[in-house]
Amino acid sequence: MPMPPVDFATFVLSISSHIPVYLGEMADPYTGQTGTDLPLAQHLIDTLAMLQEKTRGNLDRTEENLLNGLLYDFRVRYVKAVQ
Repeated sequence: MPMPPVDFATFVLSISSHIPVYLGEMADPYTGQTGTDLPLAQHLIDTLAMLQEKTRGNLDRTEENLLNGLLYDFRVRYVKAVQ
C-alpha cells in the first residue's frame, strides 16, 4: 500500500485520527478495546490548536478550513465526553 502524500492535511489528520479513540468513541486499533483517556484527548486537541496558532496566515483556504473544522468538532465532542 502506498504511503499518503506528505502534506499539511495528512499530518493534521494523522494527529486527529487518535482523538476519537481517546474520547472513547471507537476501539483502539491495537487492542480492540474501547476506553477513554481524556487528558490525552485534550493534549492532542491542544496540539492542533498550537498548530493553528503557529501556522496562522500561512495555510491555504482548504488547510485552514480543515484545521478549523477539526478543532471545532473535537472541542464539542470533548465537552460532551467530560459531562
